[in-house]
Amino acid sequence: MQEKDLDTLFEEAYEKASNMTEALPPDVMLRIYAYYKQATRNNANPNYYRSSDLRDAFKINAWIQVRHLSADEAKKLYIETINSLIK
Repeated sequence: MQEKDLDTLFEEAYEKASNMTEALPPDVMLRIYAYYKQATRNNANPNYYRSSDLRDAFKINAWIQVRHLSADEAKKLYIETINSLIK
């Protein structure tokens, strides 16, 4: 049996996350968000958010904190985080 590739595992983790019904702490949600954005969009752009909403400020800050990660590294961390929450 062939191992699943990273993109497939990432998509599966995304599906799991999308179906989660349990409320997560805000810091965990921000970490998941940041990994997902870094994995799918790569480096954070502060101009991405044009609102003065505090929630958006936290989101962009979380994303900026993981900008040193490659897309593959962010995918791996996203998968690990989601899988650790499911168990």
